[in-house]
Amino acid sequence: MHTVYVDADACPVRDEALRVAARHGAAVLLVTNGGLRPVDGPRARVVYVDDGPDAADRWIAERAGPGDIVVTADIPLAARALEAGAQVLRHDGTGLDAGNIGTTLAMRDLMSDLRAADPLRQGGGAKPFSRADRARFAQALDTALHRARHHARRPDDPN
Repeated sequence: MHTVYVDADACPVRDEALRVAARHGAAVLLVTNGGLRPVDGPRARVVYVDDGPDAADRWIAERAGPGDIVVTADIPLAARALEAGAQVLRHDGTGLDAGNIGTTLAMRDLMSDLRAADPLRQGGGAKPFSRADRARFAQALDTALHRARHHARRPDDPN
């Protein structure tokens, strides 16, 4: 059975992930350092990991694999999950895959270097998360779960 791993700290689409996964009968693990209330659902639970940098990311990366879906904004975690064979979705529904993860990692590193070179520069911050973003994520997760189910039925398929 497929598992949806949600990097739950500061994740704006937890409710959408729970709702879509429940429709598919998929398990959902909301992985966090703390601060989340328990969830209500037979196939959903909150996993509390040790406090510390990247503890939730490491926990997910050690467990996610083929047939699973990882929901995260963390690009290094996304790269590790893809390497393990999982599908990856960002909060806005954008999928990350072997064809775009390298460019995405490079852009992340470039932006980090630019911020470090000019610490006084004020960024505009992230744009507000909209209802359309939530709908796009829900549709993308629904599609990813259908894809995972389809591939699970075809063990001879190398993809």
